[in-house]
Amino acid sequence: MKRVLIISPHFPPVNAPDLHRVRLALPYLRGLGWEPTVLAVAPETIEGAILETSLEQTYPASIRVVRVRGVSARYTRPFGFGSLWWRVGHALRRAGDRLLAAERFDLVFFSTTQFPAFALGPRWLARFGVPYVLDYQDPWLNDHYAKTGARPPGGHLRFLVAQLNARRNERRAVLGASALITVSPTYGPQLRERYPALCAKPIHHLPFGAAAEDLAFARTRTPAAPLVCAEPGICNVVYAGRCVPGMAPALTLLFQALRVHLAKPGAARFHFHFIGTNYASEAQARPMVLPLADREGVASCVSEHTQRVPYFDALHYLATTDAILVLGSDDPGYNASKLYPCLLAARPLLCIAHPLSPIFHTASQYTPDSTFAAPDETGAELKRLATSWLGGVGCSRLPDINSQSLVSHSAEVMTRRLVEIFDHAHIPSGNSTQ
Repeated sequence: MKRVLIISPHFPPVNAPDLHRVRLALPYLRGLGWEPTVLAVAPETIEGAILETSLEQTYPASIRVVRVRGVSARYTRPFGFGSLWWRVGHALRRAGDRLLAAERFDLVFFSTTQFPAFALGPRWLARFGVPYVLDYQDPWLNDHYAKTGARPPGGHLRFLVAQLNARRNERRAVLGASALITVSPTYGPQLRERYPALCAKPIHHLPFGAAAEDLAFARTRTPAAPLVCAEPGICNVVYAGRCVPGMAPALTLLFQALRVHLAKPGAARFHFHFIGTNYASEAQARPMVLPLADREGVASCVSEHTQRVPYFDALHYLATTDAILVLGSDDPGYNASKLYPCLLAARPLLCIAHPLSPIFHTASQYTPDSTFAAPDETGAELKRLATSWLGGVGCSRLPDINSQSLVSHSAEVMTRRLVEIFDHAHIPSGNSTQ
């Protein structure tokens, strides 16, 4: 059996978006010929981590997980920084060095949004002769905020430092990789445009899979302090996940349409619940959705819970609500990894996204009457949203799917595709293995 070292700094019981490809793959890797070892960060080292022990029940308990501890954020915050990689990168590199020196691994797989970890790929390839694969869940080098003028996550200074690191390290990392995986189909062409030498290298578009077992488990558990309660005559619509500044056009279209809808006599009543919209600590979190709703005069129909909630709590809300809201960004490359779990929840769906984005294309295949383009320069989408979805379709129409239509995006099938990439991994020509 081949062996893969998986680099996933965030790992259960931590609840973070970038761990789910690994978590969903672990139940199937052994059966497909790969024995995994996960290199992760100890939960107590991750500042503000939401811990959810239920996530540890979703993969075999016998999976080997090696955890490292770095510098605690309480020692670095007084000096103005707390970046996870700055605090644990050295410890993770040393742990990887020890593992690769002492044991035989056939591949290293980086699946994380802690992008500085990608720079360890060339190091380990050169020192130990082990090929590696990179999983681009977001862009590492990202010009979206420079083009739009939007405030980047974490602020301009932190983002500038991260981008300087990317410019210094990305080229070597991607050219040395055996293969690249991207969540969005737009990332591959962007990388090839930036690095023409990548034209001969495989880049695989591989969205996150969805696990029916996760939804089934979530339906059986009620959150300790429910954020959504059924009320007679009100259609509850849930959005679960982070809201970034780039979602403002989609939110504005929604709230403008809601205002138009509410002005009609006898209009159906809706309440939109936005859950876990900010990854910042409770003291630093600021609402993003409510100010936009207030500006359009519909704040009474909107609730925003900024704090991240446990993964299975979020799934419970999606699986049991009257309808689900999915939002896209003003970045056409944005592809929401939670779209397939939302479809798997089999609830009425409302998707508002950039018309050129992968999320818009996918959602429109299943819910053409419930997918709307933002921005809307002509006003046609605003009118259609106010009249067709809010005024009629709303909570009454399920997505046009069946149990077989999402099989190609199940966790098992996505893991088979992942393993095909692993099986063909090799050391790229021109790389030293001294």
